[in-house]
Amino acid sequence: MKVSIVENILKANDRIAEQNRNFFKSKGVLTINVMSGPGTGKTSLIEKTINDMSDNINIAVIEGDIQTTYDADRIAKTGAQVVQINTGGACHLDANMISQSLNQIDLDCVDLLIIENVGNLVCPAEFKLGEDFNIALLSITEGDDKPFKYPLIFNVSHLLLINKIDLLPYIDCDIKKIKDGALRINSDLEVLEISCKTGEGLDKWYDWLLKKLENFKKTKK
Repeated sequence: MKVSIVENILKANDRIAEQNRNFFKSKGVLTINVMSGPGTGKTSLIEKTINDMSDNINIAVIEGDIQTTYDADRIAKTGAQVVQINTGGACHLDANMISQSLNQIDLDCVDLLIIENVGNLVCPAEFKLGEDFNIALLSITEGDDKPFKYPLIFNVSHLLLINKIDLLPYIDCDIKKIKDGALRINSDLEVLEISCKTGEGLDKWYDWLLKKLENFKKTKK
């Protein structure tokens, strides 16, 4: 019975996610879903991305958290449109939450919509939101065993960003082990090493985004 209920919930979510995807496509908006555990640097990554790319693309953000508007307040300081979704205890965003928040964003002037999911390595990976790409963010401070412990998030992602590499001299973490484990789960996964603190590797992340945006616009013609 429990399995049947879960299946029905996911099917209903997938239907709404497809509606969201079609809506984003009609507006010409590329949408990415950023997933990670808590404290990996999702909000810092988004802040950096907006500040460094605002001359090239217009970015809006949907912030997901169990409570507080702390992250949304940070993003608002960049000047980008931002909506806060408080899940009230749920450990992930779902497609219906996204759908209900869309009347708070003017997508007609947006190129890229970034969804920052709730900090959790399990639940967010199970729920489609209508995104074009899933981004997994992993901090080296979390350890190099995460692909083996939490395989689903790596399996459903298109890009893995390994953050806080500036701390490598001080942390017992094997990046090769992370990469090998993640690629064993998903051989199509792209992997980039970055530091939001120093800016190292962020140029490659921006290049990745710009290429996806360019390809997205081509498919719209």
